[in-house]
Amino acid sequence: MNDPIPNQNQLIETKLKNRTQIQTEILQICRHLHARNLLAAADGNLSYRMSDQEILITPTGVTKAFMTLEEVAVINLQGDVISGHPSSERLMHLEIFRRCPKAKAVIHAHPPTAIAWTLARPELKELPADSLPEVILAAGRIPIVPYARPGTQEMGDALGAYLPECRALIMARHGAVCWGEDFDEAYRGMERIEHASLILAKAVQLGGLSRLPLEEIEALYELRRKLGEKLL
Repeated sequence: MNDPIPNQNQLIETKLKNRTQIQTEILQICRHLHARNLLAAADGNLSYRMSDQEILITPTGVTKAFMTLEEVAVINLQGDVISGHPSSERLMHLEIFRRCPKAKAVIHAHPPTAIAWTLARPELKELPADSLPEVILAAGRIPIVPYARPGTQEMGDALGAYLPECRALIMARHGAVCWGEDFDEAYRGMERIEHASLILAKAVQLGGLSRLPLEEIEALYELRRKLGEKLL
């Protein structure tokens, strides 16, 4: 016997249930980010593409650790506000969604050690992760995107040169942004950025960085290509 075709009310109920699940996940991740000191106060923003016409995004000016489901805003891929008061940095999220067809979830946070690298070493083009095999295997390279004023289209444009190749990026003097095919992937990327940044900073304090041998770096990047595109 065939399953009954769902009626319009059932479809609406399913859509609302799915939206509530994602909203709940957004709140949980915001609290994890706050607890890990990856964002403070009203900093940071998260978004999730339900469809090109329905993108859930955190609100502007709200402390993420105490945000409620009702405060999650909705926009579309064109930037129109459907409901709520979306993040002032939504243009960055939209640029990622436009350039990365596989992107479903975007997390922007302010990992302290990662930001500190861009202040202390403004000449760096990427995190010096050729010292750490786990970073190469899990994320490949982690570029440092040149500074652009927060909340502007220029910030989204600055990311363009690295998309869709890179899913974990540090933003000079501002923070980091990770995108993934779900929130788990994007969150892993953000943790990876700060954890690696902290290890590298401690190594500098203890005497300096030492690179892996070139042939080992090449072998690790080859293995990374076999593992696929996702952040691990």
